[in-house]
Amino acid sequence: MEKLIGQTRLVLTQGDITQAGTEAIVNAANSRLAGGGGVDGAIHRAGGPEIMAQCRKIGSCPTGEAVITTAGKMKAKKVIHTVGPIYRGRPEDPRLLASAYLSSLELAAKHGLRTVAFPSLSTGAYGYPLEQAARVALEAVKQGIEKHPGDFDEVRFVLFGHEAFEAYDEALSYLP
Repeated sequence: MEKLIGQTRLVLTQGDITQAGTEAIVNAANSRLAGGGGVDGAIHRAGGPEIMAQCRKIGSCPTGEAVITTAGKMKAKKVIHTVGPIYRGRPEDPRLLASAYLSSLELAAKHGLRTVAFPSLSTGAYGYPLEQAARVALEAVKQGIEKHPGDFDEVRFVLFGHEAFEAYDEALSYLP
């Protein structure tokens, strides 16, 4: 599934984000940048110890913000580590989730990274309901693309599993 926002392609795919082939991939990190399971673990395994070495130097990342490191042995040039909220049904959860996507796009634009791949942030161990997260994610990414016209060729969501792909596909159909 694909949608054009200005000159930027917003693309949904299903697969392994470590194989995305984009200049930047976004990591669903924890605030200590300590590595973990899911997307975070896969990125650290695929990229090698150089990523963790840079994460240790950075130290931490607050929820809703993002930091950038090398991509190590992966095809991507950079990994943008962002921290989504642990879902608790609070009013600030959507704002923090949107901020994680927007902060990531800000870093990508600042570093001249024209192609970016995102996972579905906060929907694994952090428990954000998939359908709600998909709407927040796509709206935030659309805002980020519109804020940086001409800076991105493609922003891709690389979704793990059919359920995630379907949720994002449905949310994309409602995106103006």
